Amino acid sequence: MIKVENLTKRYAGQTAIQDLNFEVGKGEIMGFLGPNGAGKSTTMRILSSFMPPTSGRATIAGFDIFEQSLQARAQLGYMPENVPLYGDMRVNEYLEYRAALKSVPHRRIAERVGDVKELCGLKEVEKKLIGALSKGYRQRVGLADALVHEPALLILDEPTSGLDPNQIRQVRELIKNLGKQHTILLSTHILPEVEMTCSRVIIINRGRIEACDTPENLLGQIRTAGGISLEAQVGPDNGAEELKKVAGVRDVTTTTDGEWSVFALRVESGADVRAEVFRLATQRHWTVRELSQRKATLEDVFVEITHPDAR
Repeated sequence: MIKVENLTKRYAGQTAIQDLNFEVGKGEIMGFLGPNGAGKSTTMRILSSFMPPTSGRATIAGFDIFEQSLQARAQLGYMPENVPLYGDMRVNEYLEYRAALKSVPHRRIAERVGDVKELCGLKEVEKKLIGALSKGYRQRVGLADALVHEPALLILDEPTSGLDPNQIRQVRELIKNLGKQHTILLSTHILPEVEMTCSRVIIINRGRIEACDTPENLLGQIRTAGGISLEAQVGPDNGAEELKKVAGVRDVTTTTDGEWSVFALRVESGADVRAEVFRLATQRHWTVRELSQRKATLEDVFVEITHPDAR
C-alpha cells in the first residue's frame, strides 16, 4: 500500500529525514515511532502530499505521490496532530462539506456522513458547532473527516493527543476496528497503544530508520530484559550503589514511598537477578516489602534505540 524509497527532506542547514526506505502492506496497522523532532510528522506530510521531498520517491497504492498526486490522495485519509477544523460550522455541515470536497458522489454524501458519525461516536453532537466541542470530540470529527471518502489508507498523526484515558481507550478500539478494513500508518507517543494495536513498528531517530519489525521481534533483540522492582528499608546503606554491583544490573533508579525506598533495576537481556538481589538484601539486613520482575516492553525498545547513553 505504501512504498518509500530513499526519501530525504532537507531544510536550510538541517536534514529532517535521510534515505528512508520502508513498505506498508495492505491491511497492516504500522506503528511509526520516534522522539520529538525525529522526522515522523515530516514523513507523514510528504506521504500526504502536503510538502515535497528533497529527493527519493514514494507511492501509495501504486500511485506516485507527486507525479500522480490526485490519484494517490484519493486513496488516503490524513489526520494531522492538530486537526484544522472550521469552528463556526456544525458537525453535520462540516462533514458534508468535506465529503463534497473529496468528490464523494452527491447521492452518497448523506449515507457516508451518517456512517462516519456512527463509527466515530458523533451522533449526539451532530448539530453542535465544532468550536463548542471538547478536544475529544474535535479529534473524532477529524477522524470522521479522514474516513468520509472511504480511503484504503489512513495516516494518523498522534490521534489521541490531548485526550483523557477513557477517550484514549475509545480511540484505540476504534483504530483496531478500522484496521479490519483499512491500512493504517499510526504515529503516537503512547507506546502501550502501539503494542496492543500494531502488527509492525518503525522506529525513526534523528531522521533515520533505526528499526522495523514486529513488536515481539524487537523485544527479543534488545539488550535489556525489562527490570526488577525492589521496595525495601535499607537503613544507612546506599542501596542504589550496592545494587549496581550485582552482576547483570545495568542501571538503578531510586524513588521513595514514605520510609521505603523503591528501586527500579534495568538488567541485561536474559538475566534474572532476583535471587542475587534477595541474597544482598539478606546480607545487608534490609527489610524487603516487594521484589518483582517486570517484562520488557516497547518502551524499553524505544529507549534502547533512541537514547544510546541509556544502553
